[in-house]
Amino acid sequence: MMTFTLEIDAVGLNCPMPLLKLKKALNTLNSADVVKILVSDPAAHLDFGVFCQQATHEIVTIIKVDNVQTFYIKKA
Repeated sequence: MMTFTLEIDAVGLNCPMPLLKLKKALNTLNSADVVKILVSDPAAHLDFGVFCQQATHEIVTIIKVDNVQTFYIKKA
């Protein structure tokens, strides 16, 4: 079980809403805090990957169960 600071449920939301929720959450956190975000949008890994690379945040792990992906993202 991974430790996280904040959990976001973005299941049922389509692009760009999961990414916008992630950005908003990261703006409220301190460096090295971890966000857990659950998404059902199959393209979320692409959006999150590009965003995290550009903003230097780290995708710690991705867990996929059925049609829900759970991302753990550490704030830079």
